[in-house]
Amino acid sequence: MRIEVAYALPEQQTLLTISVLSGCTVEQAIQQSGILVQYPEIDLAANKVGIFSEIAALSRIVQENERIEIYRNLCLDPMEARRQRAIKQQQ
Repeated sequence: MRIEVAYALPEQQTLLTISVLSGCTVEQAIQQSGILVQYPEIDLAANKVGIFSEIAALSRIVQENERIEIYRNLCLDPMEARRQRAIKQQQ
């Protein structure tokens, strides 16, 4: 079955389409995709993963046509970003 594995940096997005066997887990699919070799900074113990924007466990079985997304930590806290925008608007 075909699935996608996605990872995005601010300047680059990677979307890999791979074929996996039925019963494959999220972690197995990520390993099989080769994305961990392409982006060695990904740490599955630290980075959250999801399927179509919903957090998923590494042990979850993937289904046909699903997209596994590997999330990065935020560069700036959303509350801090809002505060900075408000300050700029006041000036």
